[in-house]
Amino acid sequence: MKLFSSIKYTITAISYGVLIAVILLLLIPGLVPGLNDTNLATSLFKGSQAQQAPLSFAKAVSIASPAVVNIYSQQIEVNPQYGRKPRKSTRLGSGVIMDTHGYILTNLHVIRQADLIQVLLQDGQVYPAELIGFDHYTDLAVLKVSANNLPVIPQKEQQTSLVGDIVLAIGNPLNLGQTVTQGIISATGRNGLSNTSYLEFLQMDAAINEGNSGGALINSNGILVGINSRKFTQSNPQLSIQGIFFAVPYQLAYKVMKQIIENGKVVRGWLGIATNRYHTELKGFVVEEVMENSPAKAAGIQIGDIVYQINNESINSVTDALDIIAETQPNTELTFKIYRQGNTIEAKVKIIELTN
Repeated sequence: MKLFSSIKYTITAISYGVLIAVILLLLIPGLVPGLNDTNLATSLFKGSQAQQAPLSFAKAVSIASPAVVNIYSQQIEVNPQYGRKPRKSTRLGSGVIMDTHGYILTNLHVIRQADLIQVLLQDGQVYPAELIGFDHYTDLAVLKVSANNLPVIPQKEQQTSLVGDIVLAIGNPLNLGQTVTQGIISATGRNGLSNTSYLEFLQMDAAINEGNSGGALINSNGILVGINSRKFTQSNPQLSIQGIFFAVPYQLAYKVMKQIIENGKVVRGWLGIATNRYHTELKGFVVEEVMENSPAKAAGIQIGDIVYQINNESINSVTDALDIIAETQPNTELTFKIYRQGNTIEAKVKIIELTN
């Protein structure tokens, strides 16, 4: 009992001593050398706070940018007048190295009618490029360079972009060298091969200028989400439109590239109907036009038919149906389930290849 009382007395005395020392230091900081010019009370009670690092996308850019190349395409224009020398015109663009075999994605309008295509890597190496193939509908082209140890842009097979995602556009605008612009996804695009309008690509407000076309659109992790395509254009010069730019969604660009590498072109299936209406109750698309000499005509599909299944796949939207058809190999027979005047029927349709 005496031992407990002694310990309690000692602890109490020490506590009072520490409290008195702190009070003296607060009232008279000069008792300790070096504290005259500092606010001791602030130091004691505020504590040290680590400064928060600024928000930066430098890591994402450093990961992706080595795989974004400058593309220079030259066209030799021959003057028919006697004695005039041929004239060279050069177009600027960008491209993205997609794999270690040297395949590069870019825009078709960057290399259209080019007689010579050169690719400049960010480390200064220059390579001649071979045109493997192109696709008019998506304005994409695939080039190939013969080189080793090429940097490849990070990719995610099931990459899906959402409205509001931060994106960075990398390219070579106006031949100023590689630059990066930042924005957000304003509207998401379609990934199916039936897509034939750039207005249905990814829409963003990251600026694209001449030379940016064909460059990479990446997210904040440095993953490729699209191929920069173009800015919005319209026929009325009185309207000043800003902040509307487009990129081909990654999944669509990858499908196009894969087909061009395998076939030299993009092969799309064709049915030969026109539709813009979806019947929400019957869950099918309404046939509004049947073209002459088309597979639909040969199979007996009629205007007003409601197609609710293709090869046992339900139809969730018009675009879903068009994508199923476009991504079907030519000469494949598909079974269409149709509502016609209150009756359900089936039609066997042999899909053929869509030609330009």
